[in-house]
Amino acid sequence: MEKDANISLSRSSGEHESVVFDNSSSEDGEVDVFGDLAALPVEVCERRPTCLRCRRPQKVCLCPFLPVHPLEVSTCLYIVQHPAEESRVLRTVPLLAACLPPGKCNVIVGRRFNEDKHPDLAAVCRDSRTLILYPGPSAQNLEELVQNQRDQQDQEAGTIRHNIIIIDGTWSQAKDMFLKNGLLHLPKQVQLSRALSSQYVIRTQPTNICLSTLECAAVTLSILEQNDDIQEVLLRPLRALCSFQLQHGAQVHHSKEHLLRNGMYDKPMPKNKRKIKRMEKLVTDQNICPR
Repeated sequence: MEKDANISLSRSSGEHESVVFDNSSSEDGEVDVFGDLAALPVEVCERRPTCLRCRRPQKVCLCPFLPVHPLEVSTCLYIVQHPAEESRVLRTVPLLAACLPPGKCNVIVGRRFNEDKHPDLAAVCRDSRTLILYPGPSAQNLEELVQNQRDQQDQEAGTIRHNIIIIDGTWSQAKDMFLKNGLLHLPKQVQLSRALSSQYVIRTQPTNICLSTLECAAVTLSILEQNDDIQEVLLRPLRALCSFQLQHGAQVHHSKEHLLRNGMYDKPMPKNKRKIKRMEKLVTDQNICPR
């Protein structure tokens, strides 16, 4: 038998034999590092207990900032969510859902949607009462649409109960999902005309007027339900979330527009001409939002 192959036999309780091969050199005194690592006990990392309502860890639960009872609204929200949003820690959709009654905030996760695999979403998209919130040249201002419908309601009985589709993801993800899903082109396209600055300051936005999903839903519901208190109630947990994160080391994230206009943008400028033109618009245009 070779000198550097050390075989040891040991008996456990007189019944079982175990054979241990030590390939390390006894002469050089080398240590079997990988064998030592393999012998270390595996520590199972337990997840922190999560609040069932706000979906936040119990130690940082935001339920005190949620309404005691869900808001009574006639509008149904359909959040079409990019899969990457599910793994984000600081999501706003769970807070939105916690503020509304069951069935009023429906989340559909995916990148591509069709009638065969998503018949429920297809039915919503084909409903004449459905609107999709996505800015663009063909989008109508939501407040103008609601005002026109009010004028018609003065002449006709009944109130329209809308469905609102909101795409949840980064602006580039939302753009990709909107352009590559024909179903999302069926509803009437609307946009927000209110000049609001995002309060979601712990995440970078492209421009000052770009809002988080929760903020978009808050403004939209306040317009459709004709109740400005809804916006305040929905934004309360978002402010609490941002305040807590800032108190524990998070930094305020200015929009890319703000950084460019104030000479604070420290990343390399893109070489692609189209991207350069888009960044120039962020500096020169007053009311631009990613298309």
